[in-house]
Amino acid sequence: MALATRTEKRADRRTGTPPSLPRTLWDSTVGKKTVMAVSGLIMLSYLVVHMMGNLKIFFGAGRFDAYAHWLRTIGEPFLHYAWALWLIRVVLVAAVAGHAVCAYQLSRRDLRARPTGYVHKRARASYATRTMRWGGVILALFIVWHVLDLTTGTVHSGFRPGHPYQNVVDTFSTWYGNTIYLVAMAALALHVQHGFWSAAQTLGAGNATRDRILKILANALAVLLFAGFSCVPVAVMTGVVS
Repeated sequence: MALATRTEKRADRRTGTPPSLPRTLWDSTVGKKTVMAVSGLIMLSYLVVHMMGNLKIFFGAGRFDAYAHWLRTIGEPFLHYAWALWLIRVVLVAAVAGHAVCAYQLSRRDLRARPTGYVHKRARASYATRTMRWGGVILALFIVWHVLDLTTGTVHSGFRPGHPYQNVVDTFSTWYGNTIYLVAMAALALHVQHGFWSAAQTLGAGNATRDRILKILANALAVLLFAGFSCVPVAVMTGVVS
C-alpha cells in the first residue's frame, strides 16, 4: 500500500509491527481528506436543517419558541429531555474537531512539501479557494460566539432562558450582533462553495460530466445558506420581525 509505506517503515524501526489500518488511513493525505469531506457533509446537512428551523421566526414568537422546545423533546418518552439534542451536539463537535484538525495538518503538510520558489507562478485560485483557511478561522470563532450568545447567554446581557424568539430579536437589534453574523455568513458561503465541490471530488462523485453540475449545486447551496441565514438579522433590522 503506497500511502502507508512511510508510516510502516517508522513502525518497523520502533516496534517491528506495522500500524493498524485506521492509523494508516489517518496518517495518509487521502484519509485526512476523506475525514474532511465526510465531516463537512455532516455539518452541511446540519446547516440546511438549522436554516430551515431559523426561518420559523417569520411565523411569530409562538411558533418559533414551540420549535425550540420541540428540539429538546425529540425522542420522548424513549429518550429523556434534551438527550437527542445533546447527541446532535456531540456529533457536530466531533465533526468540527475532525474537520479542523485535518485541515490544519493538511495545511502544514502542504507547506512542508512546497518548494522555496517557483519558476512559474501557479494559476490563480478562485477567491473561495484562497480564503478557505482564514474563512475556517472566522467560522470557528463565530461558533464559539454564537453558542455563548444564544445558547448559554454568557455574552448576551439581555438573555432570557426559555425565550429564544426574544433572544434572537435582542441580538440582532445591535449593530455588532448583525455585523458578526453577516460577516460569518459570508465566510460560510465561500467555505461551502469550495468545500462542497472539493468533498465530492474526494469521495469520488465528480467526473468530467458531473463537475459542471456539482459546481452549480455548490454555488446554489452557498447562495441559499447565505440568504436563508442572513434574512433573519435583516428582518429584525428592518422591523419585519420584532
